[in-house]
Amino acid sequence: MCRNAAHSHEHAHVPEGTAAFADLSVPENELSPGDLSRRRFLLNSGLLGAATLGVTALGGLAAARPAAATTGGSRYYQWLAGDHHVHTQYSYDGMYTIEQQAAGAIKHGRVDWLVITDHGHAAHEKFAVESTYADIVASRARHPELLLWQGLEWNVPGGEHATVFFDGARDEIQLLRAFERLFDSRINGTGASTPANEAKALEALGWLETALQTGSADSALFLINHVMRRGRFSPRDLRAFRDAAPGIAVGMEGAPGAQNEPRARGDFNNTADANSWTGWRPEHYPTYGGFDSMTGILGGMWDSMLAEGKGWWITANSDGHFYNNDTTVEPQRPGDWYDQHGKYPDPIDGGVPIRHADFWPGQFSRTVVGAASRSHGAVMEALKAGRVWVSMGGLIDGLHVDAHAPGNAPATLGGRLSVRRGDDVTVTISVDLAGRPNANDDVPRLARLDLIRGAVTGSAADPDTFTAPDVRIVESFTPRGRGRVAEFHYRFRDVREPFYFRLRGTDGKRSAAGDLEPAADTGPNENPWNDLWFYANPVFVDVL
Repeated sequence: MCRNAAHSHEHAHVPEGTAAFADLSVPENELSPGDLSRRRFLLNSGLLGAATLGVTALGGLAAARPAAATTGGSRYYQWLAGDHHVHTQYSYDGMYTIEQQAAGAIKHGRVDWLVITDHGHAAHEKFAVESTYADIVASRARHPELLLWQGLEWNVPGGEHATVFFDGARDEIQLLRAFERLFDSRINGTGASTPANEAKALEALGWLETALQTGSADSALFLINHVMRRGRFSPRDLRAFRDAAPGIAVGMEGAPGAQNEPRARGDFNNTADANSWTGWRPEHYPTYGGFDSMTGILGGMWDSMLAEGKGWWITANSDGHFYNNDTTVEPQRPGDWYDQHGKYPDPIDGGVPIRHADFWPGQFSRTVVGAASRSHGAVMEALKAGRVWVSMGGLIDGLHVDAHAPGNAPATLGGRLSVRRGDDVTVTISVDLAGRPNANDDVPRLARLDLIRGAVTGSAADPDTFTAPDVRIVESFTPRGRGRVAEFHYRFRDVREPFYFRLRGTDGKRSAAGDLEPAADTGPNENPWNDLWFYANPVFVDVL
C-alpha cells in the first residue's frame, strides 16, 4: 500500500507523485527523478506541452480538445487499504469482538478502513444494533488511525448476500435497523428466487435512494458478496441492481473471502441448487486463481457489464469469521444463546493455533481505494467512483495507472477519458513491487502484468448476457531488473471506437494448461499463497 500526499499547487519541494510532471511551469530541476521521467515520456509522446500551449507536436495550431472528465490522475489520491466484509460476535456465525477485529486488522493487515458487516437475523435486529454501535464508537476512540463503519451483511431477497453501509447518517442506528427489519430475507422469509422476492430487493434499493434524497443519509453503498458461491444472482439481477441505484449498487466482490478453506478456495465448492440461476454452467462455480469466475474468466460476466460503458467495480475481502493460526476459541454456551442475546460471549484463548478458512482483513486480500482525503466520506466516494485495485498475498505494494490523451487531464481507475476520433491514448503504469515478507514469510514476485482491452458496445440486447467476445490481452509486461518500482507504457493508436482497459497481474506460479489464464480452483485448497493475482478496475475511453 502507498499513501501519497494530495496534489499541491506549490512548486517548491514538490513531492513525488503529484501532477507536477504535467505542469510545464514547474522547472525540471524541481521534479523528482520519477516525475522527470514521466514528463519526458509524455513530451516525447506528444501528449504534453503541445496541448498545454495550444500547439501540435508539428508546430501548428491545435484544434480545441474535449475537456477532461476527471480532475486528476492517480497521484492526486491517497491509496488506502481496507475491507468491507467482516463479522463479529454479533453475527450468528461469528466469534470476535469488534475491538479484536479492529486491532487485529491493524496489526495483521495494516488496513486503513474497515466495515463491520454482521448478518441480518431476527436476534441481530432485536438486540445487536445499538450494542454494535457502542462497541464501534469505543474502537474508534482507541484506534483513530482506522476508519471504522457499522454495516450489515444483507440477506438479499431472491438472492444471497451483500454489504450495505451508510455514511453521515442522521440516525444511522435506526436506519440500519429499519432496513434490516423491512428487507432482510432471513427476517421476512423472502429468500427464494422468485419474481416477487427479486422485486423486493429492488424495492430495498429504492428505499436507500429515498434515504439519500430526503437527507436521512449522505451516502450509502451496496456491494454483492461472493457472487458465484451459489449462483443465485442472474446477469439480469446484476444489471437491474446497477441501473436501479447507480450511485449505491456499484459492484461486487471480485474475489471472495475464505481463501484458506481446505475444501476449495473461497468455499466455492458448491454446485447449483434450487435457487440458482439455471443459465450458469459448471465452469462458473469454482474460483479462478482465487477470484470469482465473474472476474476471473476473461470476457465473462464482469466484462459483459463493462462492455455497456457503465461502471461496475470489483473489491476483495476477508469475509472474516475465524482466522487462520489464531488461538482464539468460542467458550461453552447453550445452543440457543445467540437467539436469546443477539451476541455470543467474548471468545477466549485456547492456546493452540488452528487452521481456519479466513485471513485477517488485509492479511491476504486487500481492497485499495484512491481517496481524496483520509475520511469516511472520501473512502465511500472512491468505492463509488471505482478508484480501486485489489491484490492477494502482498503481490504488489502499490499501483498507479493513468490514461493520457491530447488536451486531457489524466484519467485513472474508474475514470473516463473523452478523446477525439483518431487520437492516441497512452497508458502509464507504475507498480510498487513487493518489498517485504507477507504473512506466509514470502516476498512475492510479480511475474507478469496483463493489459486487457474490451470494446464498449452499449446496453446488452439480452439482459442475461454473460459474455463479451471482444475482450483480449493487448500486451503482457514482465518486470525487469532489481528495482522496487516497475514502469510500463502502452499506446492505443488512432482510437476510433469507445473501449475500456483494465489490468491484472500474477506471480506466474499457476495457470490454465498452456495458457495465460488463471486456473480453475476445482480441487482441495492446499496453499493459496502459491497462486497470487491482482486486478484493477477499468478506465473507460469515450470517443467524440
